[in-house]
Formats: sequence, C-alpha cells, structure tokens
Amino acid sequence: MEKRLGMIVAVEINAVASKYGSPKTREVVCGFEVTSYEVEGATLFICHTGEGEIAASAGTMLLLEKYHVSLILNFGIVGGLTAEMGQYHVAVVGKVVHYGFDTSSIDPVKKGQYPGYDSCYMSFDRNLIEVAKSVVPGLKEVTCASGDKFVGDPKEKVALHEEWNADICEMEAAAILLIANRAKVPSLSIKMVSDSVSGGAKEFIAEKERSASACLEVISKIIESL
Repeated sequence: MEKRLGMIVAVEINAVASKYGSPKTREVVCGFEVTSYEVEGATLFICHTGEGEIAASAGTMLLLEKYHVSLILNFGIVGGLTAEMGQYHVAVVGKVVHYGFDTSSIDPVKKGQYPGYDSCYMSFDRNLIEVAKSVVPGLKEVTCASGDKFVGDPKEKVALHEEWNADICEMEAAAILLIANRAKVPSLSIKMVSDSVSGGAKEFIAEKERSASACLEVISKIIESL
C-alpha cells in the first residue's frame, strides 16, 4: 500500500525546490499549491501555505481530505526565546501553545486552552518525537509559542518565554496540530532558529534561506526512517 505523507511549508518553499528538484506533480487547489515527490518509498505531498495559523489549518485539512495523507509533517524557521535557543539551533516541538487564543471569560478553561484539552499545551505525537530523537542525537525537545504575529522585539520574546515557558515562537504549529489531532492523524514539527532572542526581522531576513535549508536536511533524515 502506498505510503502518503503530508508536509506543511509556510515560507520555506525555496529550500524544498533546492532539496527535491522538480516535483512529480503540481496543482493549485483552493489557491494552495500542492506538489508531490517520491521520497524513500513514499509519496510526499507538500502544501505551500504562506504565513499564519488560518492558512496552515486550511492547508492541513486539504492534505488530509484530498490527498489522504497518514502523517502530517512540518519544518520551518522560528524565533528563539531564550539564550540557549540561538541561531541555527534545531529542535523538535514537543508542546505548543496558541498564546493568542482565549475564551476563559466564557468557558471553564485557562488562557490559551482549547475546550477539550487538559491544559493550554497541546502535544505532538510522542512516537514520532522519539523517532526524531533517535535519528538526530541531541535533538532538543522544546515548547513552542504559536500565534499570528511575527515577534521581533526582544522584550516581547522574553515576555513570551516568561508567560508560557516557551523556547521558540512561530506562526503555524498550533493550527497544524489542532487539525491533525481532530483528524486523529499523527504529526511532527521540526524547527530551526533563524532569529535569536535579541534579534528580529533583520536576522530573520538575512538567515531565512540558510536556516530553512538546514532544517529541511534534518527532517529529511527523519523521513528516511519512517
């Protein structure tokens, strides 16, 4: 039976083209470009969503419903929120919090907590996390603060870390995980820091392509072992 893997890519699509070359198929569905590649005996469907939670959730649903993938992967570049998570530090996301979500005034939940979850932290697939750690020795497991904002101000980064005990921040992981969990499909996210806690947009722009390519190399090793 054909193994069908899905991957959400926000802004790192140039790294995909450099790594995999010309796709086996390419089509545009509902405004999203979806390409496919043959990788290690599996078909990898890549949805280029662009930035943000809304686009990431729609792209995840598209991969699940139209392409019937059995696994959702995500790689990407992020902001570091601690001194330890400096530039080029690669990590596997263990938990993610959608820090901009808050229905605590009307639901019996805390800030950031979705109804139906035990806390504000949602977990990626534990089996896949352990596979990633075995393939990439020393891979750090981190908590990700996810929201629809590019965070470049060092003070905001420190505040995110202090409020949520998060190591990195970005704009898609919460959406990907929420949709994958609803569909009961395992998901994994590998991230690499492009801009440090003291850096911002300039660091991100300067290091975007190099960080994205390095991160894709890491998740490609993990795909080989699946």
